[in-house]
Amino acid sequence: MMDVARLAGVSHQTVSRVLNEHKNVSEQTRLKVRAAIAELGYRPDRAARALVTGTSQVIGVVTQNSSLYGPASMLTAFEEAAQATGFAVNVGSVRSLDERSITEAVERHLDQRVAGLVVIAPVASAGAALQHLHADVPLVTIDGDPERSSTLVTVDQVAGARAATRHLLEAGHETVWHISGPSDWFDAAGRIRGWEAALQEAGVEIPPLLTGDWSAGSGYRNGQLLARLPDVTAVFTANDHIALGLLRALNEHGRRVPGDVSIVGFDDVPEAAYFTPPLTTVRPDFAAVATATLELLMNQIESGTSELGARRTIAPALVERASVAPPAA
Repeated sequence: MMDVARLAGVSHQTVSRVLNEHKNVSEQTRLKVRAAIAELGYRPDRAARALVTGTSQVIGVVTQNSSLYGPASMLTAFEEAAQATGFAVNVGSVRSLDERSITEAVERHLDQRVAGLVVIAPVASAGAALQHLHADVPLVTIDGDPERSSTLVTVDQVAGARAATRHLLEAGHETVWHISGPSDWFDAAGRIRGWEAALQEAGVEIPPLLTGDWSAGSGYRNGQLLARLPDVTAVFTANDHIALGLLRALNEHGRRVPGDVSIVGFDDVPEAAYFTPPLTTVRPDFAAVATATLELLMNQIESGTSELGARRTIAPALVERASVAPPAA
């Protein structure tokens, strides 16, 4: 910083003001300092800043080390939103979302004096790790336990599942079967509730629930059963990968989609538009989730107070493609 100040012909305090975007610096001075920074290749020392201020320009994120589309997309969207505001993101990945793993990851972040924490916690076992966290730590959970008092941002799973089920019913199907996600995931539970609510509102029979594990393999295994039931004409799957496995099973048994069976998925993975047929699905707005999370976290960081109980629920959108049609005559 002293080198930048000497080259620009200003004080190091002025350099600091430019770096922190204070308003009481003339535009001419600001340009001189920026030119000196560029010429010297200067980069602020975040660790030194943390020692001086007691905090940092870094947000700690705890998430499961997983290739699942939803959590991975959520993380990517949050990293992009945070970087746009000048914050770096330090990701602590854990193999499983159990209490011990999350606690250790949170403690590592706190040791590095992060400005705040975001925990992507879509399973029941994650909640216990956060209940003993000191109240003055800025914290937002994504897709966490809706029954807890922590600050939470989530996709409206119930509304998305209800829209998917209604779409199939409005196409003329008498009822809709469902292959769910794992029972300990809040996302899966919300999608079950939305599916059941839509069927109850329509006054139609609720078929037996089938359980998957988010994988195409679980869709394929459940599809082996559904393909043998001639009265199955519509299926809502808890994600698009389950739908992919279901498509394979139905094809092997000569059941046409959507001629014999209509399907709606959830997530709108990039490949969904290229399935055979292109998949109708529910698209979560990951960018909106990231923006809401960052806003709630910044409010806590700037005010120095937590916002226990603050909630943001982001509505998803139904994306209509070619996997839904009226039932065969």
